[in-house]
Amino acid sequence: MSFLLPKSQERPNQRPPRRVEPASIIAVGSGKGGVGKTFMSITLASAMAQAGRRTLLVDGDLGLANVDVQLGIAPETDLAAVIAGWVELEDAVTPVDGGSANGGFDVLPGRSGSGALAEMSSEEVARLAAGLSALALQYDQVILDLGAGIEANCMRLARAADKVLMVITDEPTSMTDAYAFIKVLKGYAPSVEQMIAINQCETRAAGQSTFSAVAQACQTFLGFRPQLAGTVIRDDAVREAIRSQKTLISTNASSQPIQDVIAIAHTLLGRTGQELHS
Repeated sequence: MSFLLPKSQERPNQRPPRRVEPASIIAVGSGKGGVGKTFMSITLASAMAQAGRRTLLVDGDLGLANVDVQLGIAPETDLAAVIAGWVELEDAVTPVDGGSANGGFDVLPGRSGSGALAEMSSEEVARLAAGLSALALQYDQVILDLGAGIEANCMRLARAADKVLMVITDEPTSMTDAYAFIKVLKGYAPSVEQMIAINQCETRAAGQSTFSAVAQACQTFLGFRPQLAGTVIRDDAVREAIRSQKTLISTNASSQPIQDVIAIAHTLLGRTGQELHS
């Protein structure tokens, strides 16, 4: 027997109108877990939705999906059902805060710990990537939350993106693992634009220092220097929002981390703050 979704998750009566060109896909990655990658993905989706952009957030962490947990939603179906052939990709979309047609955004959820997703073949991942590109025709922006690390399927999904935003902290393991991700992706998909966001910074100067170290390594050994998308100041409010399964932008939109991620959204879109909010 089916169950009713809470009001914030009710499916809109009609799908967003199709675009002539698909929305750009921004993948959010990290060399290791625990750096705030999913927080960044969710907050970017929230910020773009509040700016009036029809936004889809895809949980592309094929083994440890947790976007639905952080949002506190209970989706009727997910990517595992799509891979199993039970539903079509677009039918696995779950609206959040009214959905993309009503001021919120849509989520394509994964399934935490699903072997069916973690062990997908390269052909299945290629079909998923193609399906996401087709689904992007219904949106202005697609945010793809990748799994952490340089596992092959993660790279295959990253190749489908127009841009990849690497989330890094000042921990040495985060920096070295992020460099490994950047190096592998550069060789695997050289046309994908790579940008960096430094998260959980104590100060702007510290964030800039972390970026400079990673960027210099890229320049020296890979022959290119990724762009800095922005820095996000550390704030305990982020952890509390995750614990409460609410977006920080909905509970404290004026907080520094939210303002920092909005600035990153401006950079990713190549727009000024005024244009994004128009």
